[in-house]
Amino acid sequence: MENGRSSPRCEKYGKAVDLLGKRWTGHILRLLLEGPRRFSGLSGELSAISERILSERLKELEGEGVVERRVEPGPPVRVEYRLTNKGQALWKVVDEIGKWAERWVDVQPSPRNSPGATAPPEPSRVRAPGGAASRRAR
Repeated sequence: MENGRSSPRCEKYGKAVDLLGKRWTGHILRLLLEGPRRFSGLSGELSAISERILSERLKELEGEGVVERRVEPGPPVRVEYRLTNKGQALWKVVDEIGKWAERWVDVQPSPRNSPGATAPPEPSRVRAPGGAASRRAR
């Protein structure tokens, strides 16, 4: 650091970490390293991500020259995403993060997905006039 400013090397590293460290970016890259995907395919394989966030991440990666968006004329029009040469160059980084995660990262199952978990209790039922069961208003 000279005169309170970062070196260009630090700035480049910081920019790369900021881009790759965004939530879901690594997952998107890992899927695209397997081959081109349509938006619906990415969305289906990353079911926990909203389509809005997926779209934002793809636009960011496209803006950085990591992802290419190809439109195939229709009907129906098909949009496909693939990695550019710059994106393909990330394979080793993504692969090494995967290896590191396998060795060092512990994942605790969520209470909903753990073996032996029970379903949440049903809301109480009360008898409505006339004997029919109805859900109690909350």
